Amino acid sequence: MKCVAALGSRSTAARWRYPVRAAASPAGGEDAGSGAVAPDTELHTRVIPGSGEHIPVIGLGTYRTFDVRPGQSVDDQREVLRRFHAGGGRVVDTSPMYGEAERVVGLVADDLGITDSLFLATKIWTRGGAAGREQAQESARLLGRATIDLMQVHNLVDLRTQLATLTELRRDGHCRHVGVTHYLSSRHDDLAALVTSAPIDFVQVNYSLLERNAEHRLLPAAADHGVAVLVNQPFETSSLFGWVRDAALPDWAAELGIRSWAQYFLKFVLGHPAVTCVLPATRVPVHMDENLEAGRGPVPDEAMRRRMVEYFHEL
Repeated sequence: MKCVAALGSRSTAARWRYPVRAAASPAGGEDAGSGAVAPDTELHTRVIPGSGEHIPVIGLGTYRTFDVRPGQSVDDQREVLRRFHAGGGRVVDTSPMYGEAERVVGLVADDLGITDSLFLATKIWTRGGAAGREQAQESARLLGRATIDLMQVHNLVDLRTQLATLTELRRDGHCRHVGVTHYLSSRHDDLAALVTSAPIDFVQVNYSLLERNAEHRLLPAAADHGVAVLVNQPFETSSLFGWVRDAALPDWAAELGIRSWAQYFLKFVLGHPAVTCVLPATRVPVHMDENLEAGRGPVPDEAMRRRMVEYFHEL
């Protein structure tokens, strides 16, 4: 597959509130009394400002969960990816840093026959231009694609060199979008500076109901400068579930179609209008179904998001 999208100039017309689109929406607009937009049954999508294409709001992270050694069973990963794709998911995020994850994603996607229908995102995690190009080529080989949808500088390693490398790869059609990533809130100011000055299409950042530092500067900057946002660690590496182990969901969570704490945490993240796609990771197929459900139906508005934060901190 070789499909290079025309990136064009970033429009500021879609500042702050990226459109939310579903394949089949019901008649009517916002439900003013619920604090959420009207429900529908399809997985929502949001636009990538740099290219104008839409991607589903629930993606799939692969850190740890897809790191399976050769010779070991990948049945769980195959079923997770099958359910993800069947449920409307497309964005799969991986990295050379994640052990065998790229190989397993490529193997399972090929087995399922869905390689070309995924939005594949991976990263460069090395130093030096030649090493960066070699790593990108190896990632493409493992993932089974001549053109990767998104290549990112992982954790800002050798940033200047690798950003130049990725810009060349995008120019030459080896990737369609370029981005940068980090998982620490202490690097949010660095990411915000790149959003306002570097030729990037995506920024990937840690953001959750518990860790909201990205709201202060980074997410507004991404919205203002037309940069798509991928969110990692929406569950704080699963630690959020420890906070709510014996707690019941509030009755009003049903207004958002929430039936689990995972959906509560994901809906909160998706309620921020600058977020394009959130990347929960799992190796448990039923959890994949649960995560996808968070990308359907009502999306919390700002008032409802405040209520969600208040309830969580009262536990």
